[in-house]
Amino acid sequence: MLIHTVLFWLKENLSEKDLTIFEQETRSLSNISSVEQLFVGRPARTTKRPVIDDSYDFCLTVVLKDLAAHDDYQEDPIHLNFIKKCSHMWKQVKIYDAE
Repeated sequence: MLIHTVLFWLKENLSEKDLTIFEQETRSLSNISSVEQLFVGRPARTTKRPVIDDSYDFCLTVVLKDLAAHDDYQEDPIHLNFIKKCSHMWKQVKIYDAE
């Protein structure tokens, strides 16, 4: 199993419509055949502690079978379309992959 976690910091000037489009497009990644599970969310309203980083705007977590499934996900037209449609909306992205 491979867990692909992506944190997005979005540009400040986005409208509510832009944010809705971003979230919809992010959720559309669940239609990629190699995706077993997909979760999209914003920072939780948990109690502030020094170890918590809630500075991001959206978090995407994708569960994939293995590294081959991850590689398929990266090249899937749905994923490439997401990048094409949404990359102008983010100012920073961090990815954490775990096996």
